[in-house]
Amino acid sequence: MKINSLDHVGIRVMNFDKAVGFYEKLGFTVTRRDLKEHVMVLKHPSGIEINLLDSGNDDNERKNVLMDMEMKYPGYTHYAIEVDSAVEAKRYLESLGVAVTEGPVTFGDGKTSIFVRDPDANVIEFTELPRR
Repeated sequence: MKINSLDHVGIRVMNFDKAVGFYEKLGFTVTRRDLKEHVMVLKHPSGIEINLLDSGNDDNERKNVLMDMEMKYPGYTHYAIEVDSAVEAKRYLESLGVAVTEGPVTFGDGKTSIFVRDPDANVIEFTELPRR
């Protein structure tokens, strides 16, 4: 099997309007709405595609069960989007009213990242690769 690339990321949300509004702030546009399939497909000019899936359950007090609970369950905890500058990304996101929950932080591999949460507490990492 030859893998070519990541096609899209699926994200469970509770409210399409809130989630779409958030991702539109980041430059995504809706390319497909299918309420029968319970999906909103959004695409970014960079080529990144996300599929928002509705009917999220909020019986966990608005906590991300993979990141905010003491018990650590298996699953995808976040996805990372490459940016030119983590510091510039932080400034830009804060200018949009998006709270940066962590960073910038530089890791042992030289990547510098900031972290935000979408309206459903899903974590998004914005990563600046080390200069070579």
